[in-house]
Amino acid sequence: MPADQRGNPYRRLMLSFPFLIAFLLHLLLFATAPMVTVIIGEMNLSYAEFGLVFSAAMVSLILFRIPWGFIGDKIGYLGAFKIALPISAASAVLRAFAPTYANLLFSQFFLGLGLAAVLPCLPLILKEWAGDKSLGFSTGIYVAGFAAGNATALGLTPQLLAMMKWRDILLIYAGLAAAVCGLWWGFARSSGKSRSEFQPWKFMDLLKDRYVWVLLFFMIASMGCYDTLATWMPKILEMKNLSKALASFLPLGFFLAGPIIGLVSDRLPDRKKTVGILGVVAAAAIIGVNYAPFPLLLLCIFFAGFTTIGVLTITLAAPAEKEHLSASIGTVVGLISSLGNVGPLVMPVIFGLLIDFTGTFRASVFSVAALAGITFVLGSRASPSSKPSP
Repeated sequence: MPADQRGNPYRRLMLSFPFLIAFLLHLLLFATAPMVTVIIGEMNLSYAEFGLVFSAAMVSLILFRIPWGFIGDKIGYLGAFKIALPISAASAVLRAFAPTYANLLFSQFFLGLGLAAVLPCLPLILKEWAGDKSLGFSTGIYVAGFAAGNATALGLTPQLLAMMKWRDILLIYAGLAAAVCGLWWGFARSSGKSRSEFQPWKFMDLLKDRYVWVLLFFMIASMGCYDTLATWMPKILEMKNLSKALASFLPLGFFLAGPIIGLVSDRLPDRKKTVGILGVVAAAAIIGVNYAPFPLLLLCIFFAGFTTIGVLTITLAAPAEKEHLSASIGTVVGLISSLGNVGPLVMPVIFGLLIDFTGTFRASVFSVAALAGITFVLGSRASPSSKPSP
């Protein structure tokens, strides 16, 4: 059982870092999304070439999450972020000054290399500082940080583009990355108790663990369903002759799901029922996108985001709560978050193909609902039923 640091004066500071780092991850990753027109115009790119700008970071995120998990388990989160945050900040600065397209891709790849440490190492911070009774809620808070960073990148950046050049904006965001890096080097602390005895050659044992596979499928489904809906919801609303702006109810569900589901999961010992209920509600809400009249449609969109990210919150907290995984939290989260990108890579494509074949979005929406409902409900039945007793 992790030590409860409630009396430690650094506790609040250390529990604020996961939110800041999660915020930074999505701010830096999605900052270029509103800059499509200006970057394409300045560098004379095709849309496909611009797409590779985001993909370059995603490739390195997928490749390096598992190695960062090993590093986090071996040397601890304190040392891991002392390496990863400077890489992220330096890459963000280089991105702002990239003179050519090749330099931009290079900086994006190394940005992903640094940010790949985030998901594997944040649970290590919470294992030491949150305590068993608030682990779910603390996990939910940093999950909300992802939503806040995404919303800032997509909402603030277009406003700044009206006042300054895109490179200046990226430099401001790089400054934020440097500030977080400086705060970490100056103030972050660790008792060293979160360092594990896990060894890389025991990785095969994790691959044989049924519970790790359950968590992996939860990750694939939750990330795949949310990212697919986030990608296609504006088009669905357009095909319904509604405002694309109503798609904002989806990230609103994302933002609120973390702390609410985290708090609920801390209070309820039986995670099987919680995940099972979320699976049923997710399937119903997503199907409701097809048929619900306005304004009930808004609730369906909200709960589609709320339930899928709710399961993600439980999934990220679970390794720290299971005794047989406590020696390898970073590696487990690195594994499931890396391979979990199968969902976001495949599901949006399938969604689009079904629209091409059927001429409507209904079959596509049903495919997302089926993935969420089947995975969460059946997965909850296959997983251990409750968290350990305090």
